Amino acid sequence: MAESADGLLELPSDAPLGRDIRDYLQLDDVSLELDLTPNRGDCLGMVGIAREIAALNGLVVNQPVIDAVPATVSDSFPVRIEAAAQCPRYLGRVIKGVNPAAQTPLWMAEKLRRSGLRCIDAVVDVTNYVLLELGQPMHAFDLASLNKSVCVRPAREDEKLVLLDGKEITLSTDVLVIADEDRVLAMAGVMGGLESGVGPQTRDVFLECAFFSPLALAGRARRYGLHTDASHRYERGVDFEIQARAMERATALLLQIAGGQAGPVMESLGELPQVPVVTLKFAKLARVLGIQIAPEQVCAILQRLGISILEQNEHGITASIPSFRFDLSLDVDLIEEIARLHGYNNLPKTRARSPMALGSSTETRSEPGRLKDRLTSLGYQEVITYSFVDPDLQDRIIPSESAIALQNPISADMSVMRLSLWPGLLKTLIYNTNRQQERVRIFEIGQIFLRIDGNTVQPPKIGGLIFGKVQPELWSSDGRDCDYFDLKGDVESILDLSPGIGPVSFAPEMHPALHPGQSAGIHVNGRRIGLMGALSPQLQREFGFNKKIYLFELDMDSVLDSKVPRMRELSRFPEVGRDLAVVIGVDVSSEQIAACIRDIAGPLLVDLRIFDVYQGDAIEKNKKSIALGLTLQHPSRTLGDEDINGIIDSCVKELQAKFNAKLRN
Repeated sequence: MAESADGLLELPSDAPLGRDIRDYLQLDDVSLELDLTPNRGDCLGMVGIAREIAALNGLVVNQPVIDAVPATVSDSFPVRIEAAAQCPRYLGRVIKGVNPAAQTPLWMAEKLRRSGLRCIDAVVDVTNYVLLELGQPMHAFDLASLNKSVCVRPAREDEKLVLLDGKEITLSTDVLVIADEDRVLAMAGVMGGLESGVGPQTRDVFLECAFFSPLALAGRARRYGLHTDASHRYERGVDFEIQARAMERATALLLQIAGGQAGPVMESLGELPQVPVVTLKFAKLARVLGIQIAPEQVCAILQRLGISILEQNEHGITASIPSFRFDLSLDVDLIEEIARLHGYNNLPKTRARSPMALGSSTETRSEPGRLKDRLTSLGYQEVITYSFVDPDLQDRIIPSESAIALQNPISADMSVMRLSLWPGLLKTLIYNTNRQQERVRIFEIGQIFLRIDGNTVQPPKIGGLIFGKVQPELWSSDGRDCDYFDLKGDVESILDLSPGIGPVSFAPEMHPALHPGQSAGIHVNGRRIGLMGALSPQLQREFGFNKKIYLFELDMDSVLDSKVPRMRELSRFPEVGRDLAVVIGVDVSSEQIAACIRDIAGPLLVDLRIFDVYQGDAIEKNKKSIALGLTLQHPSRTLGDEDINGIIDSCVKELQAKFNAKLRN
């Protein structure tokens, strides 16, 4: 029955002889374990559970009778609030002359034990009992350890606190604390400090009871590896009107068990929440649920939930939401509650009557499905990663931009919104290579999240990653690892899906995450639409890879934009091919050479390809040889040698003038 025991269970001296031990300890009991969704913080206390059961079954709640405990001594301790929005209400009360050796009554100890809490001492057990009964966290300080006054404020830079569990933490400035004139006493709404906690020598107690804004505490406990009963409730929302009742309840129980004398209740107020007032139209209720519910029944259901009806007419009602229901603020919230209590099984099954119009399609925009099909045909697999990413990983990839931080992150490594699809793709690659996947080709279509001029924008992107062999291991494959040009070919294949998108060019571009000299900006009609390249060697080593990783990312809207295809008559006259090899500086890109030739050759050039690039002993240092194949065709006649030679000569002269190129012999 106990967590640890030395032997026999010692009963109190007034235990009746001869009575069945099961009856005396009430062991013939039933334990119910309830799973609650995060929006129902009001059910994290027995009173809240009772309210819910009563509402579901049309019963009356037997609320515990809590009478005010009059002050018998004038001793008080000043309290004040410096964070009015984060702590709208704070109550404190001095209890003088408690008996530290007082034993917790068996009935309370058993209720705590069966609720999953162990007994500590009378003072702490009382605060835990009120927590379970009313859902209101409380804390008790040793009054002798406090100095002058208690203040609720944000922590100062690098303030430290030793918690009740002995762990020392360094507080950040967005953490709310309870402090006196000298030091921090507790991490507000999470856990008290060791130095100010009650103990065997405590004679005078300072009881605190507060309401903290859920957003002010969200994620703070998790940041320090903590999860307490108090933080669990405060993060979900505590009734902001129950603190006075909780203080009176705890005072009465403590005086009953440990004795002492109570001082007056000291209260400090900040910016209390406003009770929502919601208007619900009967017509909308019928439209959403598909059933007519009588207005009298609607009002009865809402009143069972503790919702007050302020006004009613033939069109609808205006209702005031109770302070313990943080999850109700809109008319659809009331509709959901009405449906729940009316019974989902009592709602009719009807076919949708809304018009089902087909979506429009235009030739000026490609479909995202075509991109997915093309990438799948190229051997890629689609992945879907979280929009929340590890800030450390993202800073290593995009160190120059600040990300949008989440107020209530799932975990520390998912605490900021992504600035690129690359963190998720790289994390997916790491996950797969750790499971012996040596060839990975993945892509993702999703939004990124940027802060521009104070506004959050969410542009859609398409990103991809290749790693390992070009082809799966096979007897006929050459076993070559993928390279920059494999990725470039895949990107060009994607852009080919949008006819008329315009000339695509690749220009050298530096990026902190990419290999210098192996990265390029992707441009369409002179406008940058994306980036591609090899992951930088430093990041490659940090991630533990011995092979190169290649990535790309494109603006989805730019990729999907297109032009209506136009028919062009095919020429019936023969094509003529000519090869041209030039020696040129290594700093001149093939894109620059191709653009120059296209300008000179004009519409007669129907195809241009680069079929050889050479650097070696036969070529002088800092030079390279590029061989190009030109295909020429006239729409209305056969081209003669004089026409072709004139075009080739003009191309050579322009290359010589622009880039100091020379014909290769």
